[in-house]
Amino acid sequence: CIHLFYSNMRGMMTFNIDDGYLDGILRGFRAGLLTNADYANLTQCENLEDMKLHLAGTSYGDFLADETGQLLTATIAEKCTQKLVKEFKHMRVNSVAPLSTFLEYITYGYMIDNIMLLVTGAIHERDTTELLTKCHPLGFFEAMPSLCAGTTSVSELYKSVIVDTPLAPYFRNCLSKEDLSEMRGSAELEKVRNTLYKAYLEDFYRYCTKELGGVTGEVMGGLLEWEADRRAMTITLNSMGTELSLDDREKLYPNFGKLYPETTYALAKLDKVDRGSMEGQSDMDPVKDLMIYHEEYANLFAGVQDDRGGVSTGGKTLEDMFFEYEVKICK
Repeated sequence: CIHLFYSNMRGMMTFNIDDGYLDGILRGFRAGLLTNADYANLTQCENLEDMKLHLAGTSYGDFLADETGQLLTATIAEKCTQKLVKEFKHMRVNSVAPLSTFLEYITYGYMIDNIMLLVTGAIHERDTTELLTKCHPLGFFEAMPSLCAGTTSVSELYKSVIVDTPLAPYFRNCLSKEDLSEMRGSAELEKVRNTLYKAYLEDFYRYCTKELGGVTGEVMGGLLEWEADRRAMTITLNSMGTELSLDDREKLYPNFGKLYPETTYALAKLDKVDRGSMEGQSDMDPVKDLMIYHEEYANLFAGVQDDRGGVSTGGKTLEDMFFEYEVKICK
C-alpha cells in the first residue's frame, strides 16, 4: 500500500511535465461545448442567419464571420469540421508518447476512408483532384496527392504511396498481392475497406487495453468493442443476398467485442430471408433474434418501428438507433 501511495504521488507530481498544458486545453474545449440551453435556443432559429448570430455568442465565436454570401448548411458543417480539426492538430503537435500515439491511431480510420474514396474514384475514372476536396482533413497525409497521379489499382497504390504510411502493416498483413491486384470492382473494394478496418480496430484495441491499460483501456475498450459489434451487425445485414460468401463474411468481423465469438459465429451463418417461406419477415429479423443475449443491442432493434423490404415505414431506422447509442456511451 505504501509503495502504491508513493507511486501515485510521483505520477501526480510529474503529470504537468508532459500533460499539464494539454489537460488544461482539453478542459477548456469541453467547457466550450454547446449546452442544453444553447440547443434549445438553436431550435428557435428561423433561418441559418439566426443560427450564425447565436453561435457567435458561444465558444464558436466568429468562425462564420468570413461568410458574407448566402449561408448554406454545408458551409456550417465544413467550418465546424475545420474548427474541430484545428483543435485536434493543436493537441497532437503538443503531445508526447503515449498520448501522441493514441491521437495518431484516431486518424487511421479517416485515412482508410480517404484512400478508398480516391481509389474508387480513380477506378471509375472520376476527377480524383476534386475527390481530394471531399476527403476528411483528419485523414490527410503528405503522399495523398500522389494518389491522383493516374494510378488505377490498389496494388500500384500500395507500392508507390501506401507502403510509406502507417496503414502499410494493415495492407501487408491482411491482403496478399493477388488480392490487391484483383480489387477493381465496388464489391471487392468494399471488402478491402472492411478488411483494413478490422485490422485497424484490432490493433487500436490491443494498444488501448494491453499497452495503455488503466482508465484509458477500460473506457476505450468499451467504445471499440461497440464499434466492432456495430460493424459485425452492419456487415451481416449489408451482405445478405450478395456474392460475398459466408466464410468471407466471417473473416471481416473484428476478433473482439461483446458479440465475439459465439454471436459473430452465428451471424456469419445467416443468409437472406426467403420471402416466400417466411412471409412478413425482413432480413433484420434473424439478426434481431440473435441479440436476445445482449440486452442493450436487443433494445436497439426493438426501437426500430418497421423495416419491411428495406424501407422504413415510420419511426427510427436501425442507423438512427446505432447513432443515438454511440452518442450515449461517448458522453
